[in-house]
Amino acid sequence: MKTAIATVSIAGDLSEKLAAIAAAGFDGVEIFENDFLAHDGSPRDVGRMVRDFGLEISLFQPFRDFEGMPEPQRSKAFDRAERKFDLMGELGADLVLVCSNVSPASLGGIDRAAQDFRELGERAARHGIRVGYEALAWGRHVNDHRDAWEIVRRADHANVGLIVDSFHTLARKIDPDTIRSIPGDKIFFVQLADAPKIDMDLLYWSRHFRNMPGEGDLDVYGFMRAVAATGYNGTLSLEIFNDQFRGGSPKFISVDGHRSLVYLMDRVRRSEPDIRIDCPEMPDRIAVDGVEFVEFAADEEEAREIGGLLHMLGFTRALRHVSKDVDLWRQGNINIVINTERDGFAHASHVVHGMNVCDIGLKVEDAVATVERAKALNAEPFDQPVGPGELKIPAIRGLGGGLIHFIDEHSELGRVWDIEFRPVSDQQAASSVGLTRIDHVAQTMNYEEMLTSLLFYTSIFKTAKTPMVDVVDPAGLVRSQAIENEAGTLRITLNGAENRRTLAGHFIAERFGSAVQHLAFATDDIFITAAALAGNGFTPLEISANYYDDLAARFDLEQAFVDRLQAASILYDRDEQGEYFQLYSPGFGEGFFFEIVERRGGYGGYGAANAQFRIAAQKRRMRPKGMPRS
Repeated sequence: MKTAIATVSIAGDLSEKLAAIAAAGFDGVEIFENDFLAHDGSPRDVGRMVRDFGLEISLFQPFRDFEGMPEPQRSKAFDRAERKFDLMGELGADLVLVCSNVSPASLGGIDRAAQDFRELGERAARHGIRVGYEALAWGRHVNDHRDAWEIVRRADHANVGLIVDSFHTLARKIDPDTIRSIPGDKIFFVQLADAPKIDMDLLYWSRHFRNMPGEGDLDVYGFMRAVAATGYNGTLSLEIFNDQFRGGSPKFISVDGHRSLVYLMDRVRRSEPDIRIDCPEMPDRIAVDGVEFVEFAADEEEAREIGGLLHMLGFTRALRHVSKDVDLWRQGNINIVINTERDGFAHASHVVHGMNVCDIGLKVEDAVATVERAKALNAEPFDQPVGPGELKIPAIRGLGGGLIHFIDEHSELGRVWDIEFRPVSDQQAASSVGLTRIDHVAQTMNYEEMLTSLLFYTSIFKTAKTPMVDVVDPAGLVRSQAIENEAGTLRITLNGAENRRTLAGHFIAERFGSAVQHLAFATDDIFITAAALAGNGFTPLEISANYYDDLAARFDLEQAFVDRLQAASILYDRDEQGEYFQLYSPGFGEGFFFEIVERRGGYGGYGAANAQFRIAAQKRRMRPKGMPRS
């Protein structure tokens, strides 16, 4: 199937939009009339420009308030149509979208509308143009694709067909399977859009909150399965009205859009093996066992600071790279790499961002297949020269400027620590505090980047998204959403900041972009861990006494238990499935910190209710002495 996107979906002038759309890999474009009108070139110039970018005009839209009009509006509507057909001929477009009438003057009646479309089809045929009819969710008389199809059926004209849009169907909670009964050759065009589930006016919801398939909560997958079952094999297009997208980078939004279509069609192809679906071949979504390593880029002084903190946290500097200034710190199944090389990617990352997490290694079922799938979904592979005795580890560029490497157990990649590293001869074994694995990786970004990150992870890996929650910072809200695998061995939290005054926003500003802000380590008993940490000289982030005064009443806890939590600066949360305990390190660098957590029972959250108290404590530590409170 060919792919397209409406010009209204992204920012920029028409030329900028076309350049971004072509670069992302789309086959065609929907020319939105206002984008054409704002351009200073002639229709022929625009058509030529589209073709020069290697694109085709898949659709011209919209043509409004046409069917069911009384005279003299009816005659004027046909006159408008004739002018649009002439314009389309100059553009080189052969399909126009006619959306269902919203005019208060329009008259109801399926037969009346069918008669209008039959006549419109005759006129369009003389221009070599096809007419696609779409039911707007807020249409005055027609707001359901079933009624639109009945009008098209009764019009019974070869140049008149149906256009279906996932938003208009799903927003009205119409069963998408009703599309299966429509002949595929009478569906002229398919538009796709997702959206978060919000109870609001349909028109306002549509005009401001649409997003790419897979980024929202609508069943776009079920909708597309129904379309595929009709035998439709035409263009799939994105029509996205979203305030963020229209203010964002045309390049990145276009890449997201193309990725969303390829991912959606890959899902449909796998679920409908008896239906021929033309989409790129790629491995299935990749299963991830967990995080194999996290790598910091640092200079020597920063490496000593991180190493000192890791030592107090019970990590041992266990291995050193055979030829590079790279150390491995280890505890349980946690591998922390500190890279102080003066060359290569880590050094370049340090020059730009300062001390930062520059690389994450994931344990996957097949490292090579992971890169193949990522490339098919517009991710950029990463490659750099390897030295003698080093492994070529498959990798891609992640979001925010970092790397993601992939390790599997089916090749020598599983022996990377034995092959590329040697035991440290002067190692000082730390006193383990019982940390077992990485519970989650927390990435902080501008709020506008969250949907990109969500789609990136869920399309490549076998993961799912959790509902978005609000994290309260004294300076504003931070939106948080997690990506998880089914086993819970991979958890990535995405935290979107909306202003620089929040702790997350300050971190982004200092890092010149999104980055990992903290790592959460798991323990089987946080009280034993807390005691061991104290023995190592570790001082946790101190939480306000007021928090603990409230805790006993909020959860009906025994005072002795609360006193035990307070003595160790442990935060507590509980849900229907279990309990959650959190302990934080002080911040270092420009806002990075470590977290230690224990999950009891089936607790699946991240202690969002505690975030405002943790943030307040962190800001108290950051405030210079004598500085007044804001």
